[in-house]
Amino acid sequence: MDFRSNALNAPARLTARLIALLALVTLGAQALVTAALYPEYSALDTAWHMLRYFTNLTALLALVTFAGMGATRRAAHRLWLGGLALWEGMTAAIYHLLLAREGLTGLELWADHGLHTVLPAAVLLWWLVFARKDRMRPWAAVAWLGWPGIYIGYALARGRSDGFYPYFFLDPEQVRWDGVAVWSGMIGLGFFAGGLVLLFVARLLRR
Repeated sequence: MDFRSNALNAPARLTARLIALLALVTLGAQALVTAALYPEYSALDTAWHMLRYFTNLTALLALVTFAGMGATRRAAHRLWLGGLALWEGMTAAIYHLLLAREGLTGLELWADHGLHTVLPAAVLLWWLVFARKDRMRPWAAVAWLGWPGIYIGYALARGRSDGFYPYFFLDPEQVRWDGVAVWSGMIGLGFFAGGLVLLFVARLLRR
């Protein structure tokens, strides 16, 4: 990458396009898995169901971001790319610490680990190698809480509307509303700590 501008060099463009393709394929695989689990769903119902999940929504952000960079040959803003790397990294961390499932096979295995392991690793590696890391200030760790905060409000609103909560830690039937508040605070602290780590890494790589 040319650090005097947002222009992407050839390796950055190629890998951005590959990451966009990876996101598209994994979301497509997840759509097929969801359709098989809920055969009564229409295609629109399947998409609406998938959009309950932070994992899928964040993968969609990655798809749009990396496809856009591959098409325009210009990098997205450094703060957005840092946030995307954080959100994908935390997706992997929360999944493997709290939500990982065993006994998956076939397409379900690929969709699950494609979205929760492979795509986050690819986004983080791209950020480490190609993203601009100058002018990254500590307040960015606070700004990056915006997306998970918006998601929690959205997930709770949808859950109150139809009674389906996508994760146990957001389900008042399982952990009560005070538990939802505690879990949300803990997850927020996790994202904040992850943001500080990302900023520390950015500072090291600038040297």
